Parts: sequence; C-alpha cells; structure tokens
Amino acid sequence: QVQLVESGGGLVQAGGSLRLSCAASGSISVNAMGWYRQAPGKQREFVARITNRGASYYAESVKGRFTISRDNANNTVYLQLNSLKPEDTAVYICAADRGARISSGADYWGQGTQVTVSI
Repeated sequence: QVQLVESGGGLVQAGGSLRLSCAASGSISVNAMGWYRQAPGKQREFVARITNRGASYYAESVKGRFTISRDNANNTVYLQLNSLKPEDTAVYICAADRGARISSGADYWGQGTQVTVSI
C-alpha cells in the first residue's frame, strides 16, 4: 500500500507563488505522480502529472504558470504554483498510479492541501 501526504498549501495574494509537496511512503511501486484539484461546488480536475522518467503534462489552464517536478530517490513530487489567480483556489490533491497516466481512477490519493488565492 502507498500513502501520499501533501504539504505546502496556504493563503496567498493573486500573483503570488506557492510550492506544494507530496511524499509517498509504503510499498513504493508507482510510475506516474501528479495533482488534481477540486474547488467548492466543482468537479475534481486534472492539474499536472509526471512519470518516473520525467515526462510531464499539464492542464491548459495552468500551462506556463505551474511546474511539476519529482525526486525519485525520495519518492516526492512537487508542484510550483506561480502567477496564482483567484480561480486557482481549490483543494489540491496528490495522486499516484502504477501506470504512466493519472486519471480520476488513480491507484492512490492523498488527503489534499488547501490553496486559497485572494484578490
């Protein structure tokens, strides 16, 4: 079993930055790691993912502003959030999968960390 623990969320003004971390522990056998987010009253949506070989993919809404990276030695994935907008406000949830993709049916999920962007 794999446990995912996120950290790094918080309150930031529009235009600011945050860095989220997600550490995986347990029987590590994952390939893709990434992030989803869920805003109040909205469906969970894909944000970014990265494979264990470093291939990364982003939602159109965050391209050029967010950067995903990974430390395979420490089983940790990071999400750098820059140029934040109020519409980025959501619970950011880490996900991991034994395959190369992250989807709503990912194998493992974290509890989430709140990101709030004020005007």
